[in-house]
Amino acid sequence: MSAANAIAAPTTTWNIDPVHSTAEFKVKHMMISNVKGQFSAISGVISLDEYDVTKSQVEASIEVGSINTHNPDRDAHLKSADFFDVQTFPILSFRSTRVSPKGDGELTVEGNLTIRGVTRKVAFAVEGPTAPATDPWGNTRIGMSATTKINRKDFGLTWNTALETGGFLVGDEVTITLEVQAVKA
Repeated sequence: MSAANAIAAPTTTWNIDPVHSTAEFKVKHMMISNVKGQFSAISGVISLDEYDVTKSQVEASIEVGSINTHNPDRDAHLKSADFFDVQTFPILSFRSTRVSPKGDGELTVEGNLTIRGVTRKVAFAVEGPTAPATDPWGNTRIGMSATTKINRKDFGLTWNTALETGGFLVGDEVTITLEVQAVKA
């Protein structure tokens, strides 16, 4: 078949459903246990190439002010200039640069993550996307889970305090987990 007769591969657009999606993180506290938090305001678009997943793209953003660690004082500190500086940097964003199949039902999605105005390359291990399913209202949905680890200091999140017993109050490694449900546009 010549290039002129080639049929374009169908690309479907999926909008991240903020009601059924979560962005969570965990980080060591006092070097003894993990503290978890989540952001409730996540949005974005997935362009999924049905024939060649490597041509797919992801763009997502999170409103930093939606952070919730179930402790209002800690949330206020995380929103302050010591950490996310939500007044100056209200949005976290991700834009994919490469999608690679990893195995059956698994992908690696590489891209640029921007936190506090600092952009770094990261790679998410992704389970999915699932096969499309129709909800009771006639919407077509897919789901996926994604995980990555970052060093918070790489993004300018450097605040910490030393402990008398050694070590620091806040660990450097942060695990980010996304549970995403998307609706076909």
